[in-house]
Amino acid sequence: MKAFEELPAQFQNAEVKRYYDLLKKKRVKLFFKRVLDILLSVIMLVFLIIPIAVISIVVKAGSKGPVMFKQERVTTYGKTFKILKFRTMVENAESLGSQVTTENDGRVTGAGRILRKYRLDELPQIFNVLSGSMSIVGVRPEVPKYVNRYRDEYYATLLMPAGITSPASIMYKDEDTLLAEGGDADTVYIDTILPEKMKYNLSYIEDFGLFSDIGLMVKTVVEVFK
Repeated sequence: MKAFEELPAQFQNAEVKRYYDLLKKKRVKLFFKRVLDILLSVIMLVFLIIPIAVISIVVKAGSKGPVMFKQERVTTYGKTFKILKFRTMVENAESLGSQVTTENDGRVTGAGRILRKYRLDELPQIFNVLSGSMSIVGVRPEVPKYVNRYRDEYYATLLMPAGITSPASIMYKDEDTLLAEGGDADTVYIDTILPEKMKYNLSYIEDFGLFSDIGLMVKTVVEVFK
C-alpha cells in the first residue's frame, strides 16, 4: 500500500484514514487476494475461452460495431483504466443517452439483452483482472463523471482494486429497473442509488477478508443462475 501522505489530495481526510488504517493491517491478505485473482482468472480463462469466442461471433453478427465495449472507469487510488465488456448496445450508445442503462433501454441490442440478463457481458473483465486493474471481488468501478461527485468517505472505496462483483452489485442487480422508474437516470443514480450502494461498498472495505471474498464469488454464481 502507498503511504497515506502519498495518496491523492481528495483521499487525505479523516473518513478515508480510518479505512486506510484497517486495510494496512491486512496487507498480507491483500497480497494473497492478488495471488487468488491470478490463479482463478487463468483457470476461468481455460474453461471460458471457447464461450468467449462464440459470444464474440454472436455480438459481431448481431449488430454493427465492435465486439468489445471499452469505457473509462476509476480504480485504485483514482487511477483510470479501460473496462472491457461485450458490447450490448448499439454503436456509439453513450452519445445517445446516459452512462447508466435503464430497463427497456432502446439502445440495448437483442443479443445484448440476453448477455446482460445472465451477466455474460462481464466475461472479458477476466483480462482486466489479469492486468491488475481489477479484482474478481471488489467495489464495482464508476465512470469519472460519478467519481467527481463523491463525498469524502466514498474515496475509501478506491483504496482497493475495483471488482467484477461486490455486495452492492448483488443487492442492486436490478438497478436498471430502479433507474427506469425514477425519472432522469443520472439524477436518480447520483442522488438515490449511489449513496445506498456506497453503504455496502464501505462495509466491504471495512470487513474485507479472503474467505468472505470466496463467499461472494459463490453467491454471485448462485444469483446469476437464479
